[in-house]
Amino acid sequence: MKEVPLDLNEEMTVATTPEMGVPHLPIPMYSTPAMVSHFEGLCLRMLQRHLDAGETSVGYRVDVRHLAPTPIGQKVTVKAKLKEIDGRKCVFEVEAYNEMGVKIGEGLHERRVIDMNRFGGRGG
Repeated sequence: MKEVPLDLNEEMTVATTPEMGVPHLPIPMYSTPAMVSHFEGLCLRMLQRHLDAGETSVGYRVDVRHLAPTPIGQKVTVKAKLKEIDGRKCVFEVEAYNEMGVKIGEGLHERRVIDMNRFGGRGG
């Protein structure tokens, strides 16, 4: 793993689609699993640029709160900032906002850097 800057931060905006909705609600709303997926995807992308060949990262912990509803069709902006690096552990602060500027999610996401050759040999 190359040196990862502690001020690493990034954001991405996605248009919510029906697949990202809560299936049991009468009005289509952006789901918590979709938000977590967007947090993980952003953190993976941010970290991947700083890894050596043969390395990747995997999600290890997610601790988020879904603070407010967002109707499907609105855009959502997810933000991540690297908060801590300890060996192969990387902890990100994450936030999400809907297109009205309302904070809809926040929390922490932890990733672990792995060697793909060693990881594939583990049995379960």
